[in-house]
Amino acid sequence: MDKHPITNDSLAQDFVKFAVDVGVLRFGEFKTKAGRLSPYFFNAGLFDDGAKLGRLAQFYAQRLVASGLEFDMLFGPAYKGIALAAVVSVELARLGHNKPYAYNRKEAKDHGEGGTLVGAPVRGRVLIIDDVISAGTSVRESIAMIRAAGAQPCGVTIALDRQEKATENGADVPWSAVQYVRDKLGLAVVNIAALSDLMSFLDRSEDPALAQFKAPVAAYRERYGV
Repeated sequence: MDKHPITNDSLAQDFVKFAVDVGVLRFGEFKTKAGRLSPYFFNAGLFDDGAKLGRLAQFYAQRLVASGLEFDMLFGPAYKGIALAAVVSVELARLGHNKPYAYNRKEAKDHGEGGTLVGAPVRGRVLIIDDVISAGTSVRESIAMIRAAGAQPCGVTIALDRQEKATENGADVPWSAVQYVRDKLGLAVVNIAALSDLMSFLDRSEDPALAQFKAPVAAYRERYGV
């Protein structure tokens, strides 16, 4: 089986193009949290205005509806997950799938409504929403909060699956953070796009400025891919 399949997923290709066009997905040399030198960098914090965030929400919502995954509410882990849960719930409602959402505070509040959870009561099948899964730490913390509230985590939805080996204690392991969440934590993962979609986008690009990164991205995938 081809380790780097070319995808014809039009939603994923549209998303990659959008992320490149608005500067969220960049090429060059970037040091990752794991200490690797990556030829690309995805910074979801740069979906920083209403138009970009609204378009991102459309991608999430369309992917979730198409996935058929059943869930009762969205949970956005602080901090990036907070805005994502809010805007995606709006877009899901626009598509006829009205879902409540909640999020957590980093520190518990001792006045007003109190506690660490904000928004709708956390109950039923809860879908965690975030930008990427780096090490699974945020997902594990979210699972603990959801279960403590008496609800059941059912999955995670992210924008981009980097499809690369995770690290433990500074060493590479033969599975990705997404695979860890699926296989070890038992949660479904729904992603808008993945590294294979990025490679397909570069393969098809006629822009010389982008085509020059095809080989570096392929080399990175060969070295760190799962």
